[in-house]
Amino acid sequence: MNRSDPLPLDQQLCFSLYAATIAINRAYKPVLDRLGITYPQFLVLQTLNEAEEGRSIGSIAERLALEPSTITPLAKRLEAAELVTRIRNPADERQVRVRLTAKGRACWAETGCLGPLLVKRAGMSSNRLAALNTEVAALRRALSGGASATP
Repeated sequence: MNRSDPLPLDQQLCFSLYAATIAINRAYKPVLDRLGITYPQFLVLQTLNEAEEGRSIGSIAERLALEPSTITPLAKRLEAAELVTRIRNPADERQVRVRLTAKGRACWAETGCLGPLLVKRAGMSSNRLAALNTEVAALRRALSGGASATP
């Protein structure tokens, strides 16, 4: 194969990661559907569970590597479902702090970490999945670090 020829789709890392993400979302979907939340909403709940005092919209966005404009509608829908509260900072009206409600904590407790579901569905050990996660996280950090390479 010529160096400039594209790899077949199933040999491209970007496609493998994309397809794996879809498969993971499908595995989680029945649990999340039962709770009435989407995967992005689950991620917001997870970040809020990490912070006892809640987080600002900007902090949630930073934690999830998303834009604040993406988090705001998620937080609004979670508030409508009574899973979180959103409170404006009186000192800075631009800042909105989001906290889990009792109902949100109960929802989180029901989902918690969906890792065991993934271990079961993947048929891999938790150690193997943890090692894979470490490698993917390293790739994400390297790609996000601003390093650019020309093909």
